[in-house]
Amino acid sequence: MKNHPVLKAARGEKTDYTPVWIMRQAGRYSAKYREIRSKAGSFMELCRNPELAAQVTLLPIEEIGVDAAILFSDIFVPVEKMGINVEFVSGKGPVLSPVVKTVADVEKLSVPVPERELDYVLETIVKVKKRLSDRPLIGFSGAPFTLASYILEGGSTKDYRAAKTAMWNDLDLWRALMDILTRVVTEYLSAQINAGVDLVQIFDSWMGVLSAEDYERFVFPYTERIVDVLKERHPDTPIIHFGVNSSHLIGINNRLNVDVIGLDWRTEIPFALERTNKSIQGNLDPVALFADDSVIEEKVRKIVTEGLNARGHIFNLGHGILPQTDPEKARFLVKTVHRISKEMR
Repeated sequence: MKNHPVLKAARGEKTDYTPVWIMRQAGRYSAKYREIRSKAGSFMELCRNPELAAQVTLLPIEEIGVDAAILFSDIFVPVEKMGINVEFVSGKGPVLSPVVKTVADVEKLSVPVPERELDYVLETIVKVKKRLSDRPLIGFSGAPFTLASYILEGGSTKDYRAAKTAMWNDLDLWRALMDILTRVVTEYLSAQINAGVDLVQIFDSWMGVLSAEDYERFVFPYTERIVDVLKERHPDTPIIHFGVNSSHLIGINNRLNVDVIGLDWRTEIPFALERTNKSIQGNLDPVALFADDSVIEEKVRKIVTEGLNARGHIFNLGHGILPQTDPEKARFLVKTVHRISKEMR
């Protein structure tokens, strides 16, 4: 497994082809996923069912031939064990309660022990690893800032007003919440690695809403702490760091001790390579999978060509695959990435 192209690319080693996986690859675009989901009840109940979650995790391997599986779960799985209720409401997305507003509210939260309170996640990993012998399994967590945004807002937001004003106006609240989330994420990812995942991705999905100054001051130190502890405990496990619309933060994040910087589709690879010496991941626009095959092939060729100049390159979409995507297009993408990258080498 150590010599699998995904892990070699993450480490910056040469590969025979460009490996590819797809964010949200075990999702609603798949008819088999929808069938399995119907057996579980709610989305969160599916995440808590190790057997069904393992089946969903492995679906993209069987259906579209990606080079890695990613654990089927959700960024809110550890959050609900902190003492916050998470409910997915149609038309609104995740709704979190109670909303954290004070330091006293933070003090009521707890750091879950993954082996005891998130054992179903670790059991899912064990089940997947027993069935997946030829490709790596990716574990993941949301990053403190992204999780804090939801916790302070009580759900999704367009302006991040509660999060930003807490960051600027109530530093005690901000530090208390970010500190506990840092501990939660660190222990959660460490437990996933101990259970058998081969690499991990930290989703700081919404960090791009911050200026470089605010990100570096209020967010970066907490992510850095997570990464440093993980590297101390698990030095051989590659770490991917990803955020949306965050090209202005690449230079700052290059200081993280991560192996791979994930790029969204707005970030040109040459631009990124001027700002990072790490391996990269990305970065096809998810909507490109609705284009004609010739357009997809043209875009893949450009990304693969530019990726050859990176220390290492893992092909991916620049964000999650859209639910309306035709699975045949996803299969075509994977085959095209493999074919073109092999031709180029």
